[in-house]
This record gives sequence, structure tokens and C-alpha cells, in this order.
Amino acid sequence: MQRQYKLWLLVICCFCGGAWAEGQPPLAQTVKVTTLSTMLANDGLGEWGYAALVEVDGKRILFDTGARPDVVLQNAKELGVDLSTVEDVVISHFHGDHTGGLLTLRRAMSATNPKALSRLHVGAGVTQPRFNLQRQQRNSFIDVASAFRATGGQITEHAGPVQILPGVWFSGPVERKYDESNWNPGLLVQRDGKYVADNVAEDSSLFIPTKEGTIIVTGCGHAGIMNIADAAKQVTKSASLLAVIGGIHLYGKPDPVLVRTAAHLKGLRYLVGGHCTGIEALFRLRELLGLSRNTAVVETVGSSFSLSSGITAGDIAGWVGPDS
Repeated sequence: MQRQYKLWLLVICCFCGGAWAEGQPPLAQTVKVTTLSTMLANDGLGEWGYAALVEVDGKRILFDTGARPDVVLQNAKELGVDLSTVEDVVISHFHGDHTGGLLTLRRAMSATNPKALSRLHVGAGVTQPRFNLQRQQRNSFIDVASAFRATGGQITEHAGPVQILPGVWFSGPVERKYDESNWNPGLLVQRDGKYVADNVAEDSSLFIPTKEGTIIVTGCGHAGIMNIADAAKQVTKSASLLAVIGGIHLYGKPDPVLVRTAAHLKGLRYLVGGHCTGIEALFRLRELLGLSRNTAVVETVGSSFSLSSGITAGDIAGWVGPDS
């Protein structure tokens, strides 16, 4: 009997623990990312902003909250998405086009569920003052964060990668190994008593490891998608990238930057580029990565990516469908 028990234990360890033997994070089994705010819209309202509902193995996270106070609220209603059951919110960085809907959503959803959208995850430094060239403070998220706490919400600043739900990693601030400069100039921060360019150091993404590769969800990609990709591979201990979803701030970048970026993302199977990615930049990345109209699309309100069926995008994105 003891020998039989040991044999079964060995089988179970080999079957269930092979990935764990080297410390690999748990793999997500079901994933769906639904876009709630970006510029293009088949349904709902488009805006210069970003938000997405991320669903992983029955758990749900709201990633960013759009720009205008009520756009994500209205889009969710039109798309039949119930946010009152979502308790965790991720804010990728302090910019208003990612934080503008937070208070409206928290107040509206908490009327149904007091815990709705009550746990906020942000990168360390998100509330540090930012200044324009006239040295006037321009970080509006400082007041938003204070008002959010007044509703009973909790804010956790993460200085590095952390698993916020099973199979879902929040990157925290990402190491800038490559000088991608994926942010707009004009704002300053104080470091060691000096004013220096604000490179949006807190910019954070979500990493979702799966058996097919890692899924990255990013708001603007101010850390640079090459830096983000390297961080994702390190955190998830996976060399392959399955999908990049969201804004990666390549609009207006010259072609050599796109060529370099595509070379770094070689092997990526899906690209859903919204918000600040840039339409022309996405088309060029599609070509360079060897992807197609089914696997690299312009993100639209209501579009989605799922682990089981890939991309579903609106007609306005020029998507032709997996069976076309």
C-alpha cells in the first residue's frame, strides 16, 4: 500500500507540478479582454482614452477607466457588461485619459455593491507631483485618489511585480533597459532637488501567463513595449508572447523604431492595438510581424480577445473574421 501511495504521489507531482518545479507562475486557463474605451467604436462611444474588462478564470479586473467621466459607464451599459461585480481596478498611470471615469464608476457601481471597484492597484509614484514648464502642478490624479479613498476605496501602490489575482500579474514600474521614449514631453518631476523630464515612471501593465504564451494588457505603454515585453517574460518565466492588447504609444514614431520594435516582438501571435498605438503604426507592425487582418487589428469599443477564440473586432476596424 505504501509503495502504491508513493507511486501515485509521483504521478500527481509530474502531472500537476512540473511547471511549479522551476517556480513558474500558475497558468490562466480562460482569458477574455473586452475593450470599454478607445478611439474607434462600432458600438458605444469612442474617445481618446482607454479601459478594458479583463476576465481570468472567473475573476474580473477593470483595467483603466477612460477619459471622460461617463464614457466607460455608458459603454458598459450598451455592451451589457455588468461592472458592479468587479472589485479590483488597475490604473496603468496617472494621465487623465486613463483615470477620468474612476470616480463616476465607483459611485455608480457601489450603489449596487459597496465593494464594487473598491480595490485600486497602481504603480509606485503615481501620485507624485508633476509640473509644467511654468512649474505649475499638473497631476490631477492626486485629487482623484483622495476622492476615491473618501468613497471607502483602498489604494495599493506596487513598487514591483505582484500577483493581484491567481494567474494575473501587475507589473508595477518597469525597468527601462531600452530607451524607447514612449511618452509626450512637456511635464517635469522633481528628483534630487532638480526638475527633470517626466518619463511616467509608474507606468504599469498586466501580465497573464497561459500555456500558449503570455498576454500583455497595457494602457499606453509609456515604459516602452520592448521593456514591457522583457518584464513580462521575466515575471511569467515564459519566452513566448501570445498577445499584446491596448495602447503602446507608437503613433508618430519613425519607421526604424517600428522595425526595431517588431524585431523585439518576433513570435507575437496577436496584436490588438488601440488608443495611442497609431493606426498606421499598427498596420506597419502587422506587416513586420507577419500577422494578418485576423491577428493584428485596430482596437475598437466592444472588441475582445479570448484565449479560446482569439480576436473579435468591430467592422470599423477592418476585421475580416477568423473564417474569412
